[in-house]
Amino acid sequence: MGKWDIKDKTILVTGSTDGIGKQTALELLKRGAKVLIHGKDLKKLEKTKKEFSKYGEIKYYKADFSSFKDVKRMADEILENESELKVLINNAGIFSHKRILSEDGYELTFAVNHLAPFYLTYLLLPLLKKSSPSRIVNVSSMAHSSSIDFSNLQGERGYSGYEAYSLSKLANILFTFELAEKLKDYEITVNCLHPGVINTKLLREGWGFGGGSVVEGAKTSVYLASSPEVSNITGKYFSNQRISEPASIAYDKEIRKKLWEISEKLTGIEFNI
Repeated sequence: MGKWDIKDKTILVTGSTDGIGKQTALELLKRGAKVLIHGKDLKKLEKTKKEFSKYGEIKYYKADFSSFKDVKRMADEILENESELKVLINNAGIFSHKRILSEDGYELTFAVNHLAPFYLTYLLLPLLKKSSPSRIVNVSSMAHSSSIDFSNLQGERGYSGYEAYSLSKLANILFTFELAEKLKDYEITVNCLHPGVINTKLLREGWGFGGGSVVEGAKTSVYLASSPEVSNITGKYFSNQRISEPASIAYDKEIRKKLWEISEKLTGIEFNI
C-alpha cells in the first residue's frame, strides 16, 4: 500500500478529551499528524485543544454518540470541512452499571460502543476511500465476550453492566473482521486492539480499580495508525502492538453477518461498499 507516513495527514480520534483517546491524539500530534479530536463536552474539547495546540495542528468536533442524529451532524461537518481522512480511530466508549436507553431507544453501551462507530464509519467511508491508502482502527478490549445472545443485544431480558460492555467489545471485533473482508479490494485496512488494563475513568467506573498508564494504553492505537509495518495487515486483533487471538466466535462468519445486518437495521443504513 505504498510508503506510510502520517506527517501532515489527517487523523480522527473519537473520545479524545480524556483517557486513552486523549493520549493517542497527543502522540499522533507529536508525530506530525493533523489531529481531529472528538468529545461531547465543549469545555473539555476547548481545554484539550488549548493544551495540545503547541504540538501541532488540532481541530475538534463535538457529538454525543448516544444520538445517531448527532453522529450524522458531526460526520457531515467533517465531510464538509476536511479534504482527507487518512485514519479513523474509533476509540470512544462507555461503561454503565444501569440499563439506560439512548436517544434512539437502544441500550446505551451497545449504542455508544458499537452502533455509533458502525454508523460513523459508514458515513466517513467515502472520505476514507478518497484518501486511500487509509486505515480504520477500532479500540476493543480483552474483556470482550466469547458468546453473543442475539435475543438480548439490548439487555432487554436481563442487564449486567459487565455483560453489556463485553458484548459491545466483541461487537467491535466482529465489525472489524467483517468490514476488513468487505474492504479487501480497497486500499483501506481495518484492525482492532486491546489497549491493556489501563487506569482510565472507564476502568474505575466498571471495575473500581486502576491499571497501567494512558501512555501504555495508547501505544497499540498509535502503532496501528502510524506504523508502516502494518501497511498490508487487515482484519486482525492486536495486543501489545502484536497480532493476538480474540475469542474464537470472532471468526464465525454467520455470526458476523447476522450482527452486521442487525446493525444496519438499527442504524437505518445499508453499507454499499
